[in-house]
Amino acid sequence: MKRYLFAAAALLLAPIATARAETVLNVGMAAADIGQIDPHRATSTQDKPVVSWMFNGLVRFKPGSASLEALEPDLAESWEKSADGKTWIFHLRKGVKFHGDWGEMTSEDVVYSLKRAGDSKTSSFAADYSVMESIEAVDPYTVKIVLKKPIPALLGLVANYHGGNIVSKKAAEALGADFRTKPVGTGPFQVVDYKSNESLTFAANPAYFRGVPKVDKIVYRFIPADASRDLAFSSGELDIVYGRQDQRWVERFSKEPNTVVEVVKPAELSILHLNTTMKPLDDKRVRQAVAYAVDRAQIAGFKGASTAVPAISVVPSGYLGTDEQAKLYPHDIAKAKALLAEAGYPNGVTIKVIQTSLPTMLNSMQIVQSQLKKAGIDLQLEVVDHQTFHARIRKDESGAVYYAAARFPVADVYLRQFFHSAATVGTPTAVTNFSHCAVADKEIEAAAIEPDAAKQKELWKVAQAEVIDDVCAVPLYEQLQVWARKTNVDYGYEFQGAIHLGPVITELTNKK
Repeated sequence: MKRYLFAAAALLLAPIATARAETVLNVGMAAADIGQIDPHRATSTQDKPVVSWMFNGLVRFKPGSASLEALEPDLAESWEKSADGKTWIFHLRKGVKFHGDWGEMTSEDVVYSLKRAGDSKTSSFAADYSVMESIEAVDPYTVKIVLKKPIPALLGLVANYHGGNIVSKKAAEALGADFRTKPVGTGPFQVVDYKSNESLTFAANPAYFRGVPKVDKIVYRFIPADASRDLAFSSGELDIVYGRQDQRWVERFSKEPNTVVEVVKPAELSILHLNTTMKPLDDKRVRQAVAYAVDRAQIAGFKGASTAVPAISVVPSGYLGTDEQAKLYPHDIAKAKALLAEAGYPNGVTIKVIQTSLPTMLNSMQIVQSQLKKAGIDLQLEVVDHQTFHARIRKDESGAVYYAAARFPVADVYLRQFFHSAATVGTPTAVTNFSHCAVADKEIEAAAIEPDAAKQKELWKVAQAEVIDDVCAVPLYEQLQVWARKTNVDYGYEFQGAIHLGPVITELTNKK
């Protein structure tokens, strides 16, 4: 009798001995709400980090790195290409499960996802995928991609970034419009709850092919006010926070107890895109006046030396093909005024601008506004929430667009998305060409198929010079990413950079 009682007691105590408290990561983002978490539509700063938690590509950037050299296998175990660089074969992992009950990931899902990425009706990156002649499922675990022409960044198109993320074909077709807030991928975390203007909640994917995540749940909170977000982090409500890209903020929070501040790559290049189809910016002399009125050094100095540097070209520094010696217009207020007078505007001009309320971007634009005012250029800012900002600039409603972005680190990608005529907003193949720039199409296209690396770089250099000369846009400054975490948070890797603009939370991430 005593033996049975002892056994019963042991059974009762067992769950208590093995139970583990739920591990929850609370992450604070400087935004009022999410934009898109459909990976083929996610373009905003607040969207990209969470997409990296939910999805995989055929290849991936190594967690903690934004380097091309750090690309490694993801859903594809291996791949090979033909001698002419036009045919690529990818061999998929077997047994990879989608979130929930959506089944195994196969070549059918990969084909569907890449075709979806290339369709402007379902993707914001369609122009990038127009180079693909065909995408074919050879068998359930083999995918063949045939290109119209070889390109320097093919692996970037199939990486865990933008259109390269693989979705469930069945889920996307079944959910329809609901896929926007309930997307289904293969990543370590899956979305389980969305509260508008409040939070997104993610749960660990127990079937993740790299292993069950150590973190059980992530609560991604939207806190647009800097002061509120800072207070939430300092008080311990947040474990990880999107920091301010500001020298003073970095210095202050680096002194906080139990806090690690990380300033990481890639830098986002802030550019003022000038709509060359709108008066008065349809006159090159007015655009030149804007370029001369901008003081890049002053903007970078205001942001702080540890987080910002003056822009060097219309492509971010460190990219393959960036012209590190590009000839930008120097700061010259007198020259700006003279050009305005020559263009018939001796009393100055007014430019109407749609501007996001996102603090870091609004503050920067207000500095530019002040600089241009000295030359007689009045930027009239209509300040709207960030989601509305993105919607309206893509409807071609703004005379100038202040835009900060990082892309796959090859000049081809940046030039194509921002300065090739096919990417012009308001067109079927629109991406982010807000200026209606078309002066460098020839060089951009030629560089994409140039097999000689030196000649390719020269073509990219010429393209940048043409964009700068025509003043399609005025480069401002480069801003590194700033994040802070509590010391009890271990990402599972050294956080030096993230192409996704935020920490990649993986199966190895833990909160101790």
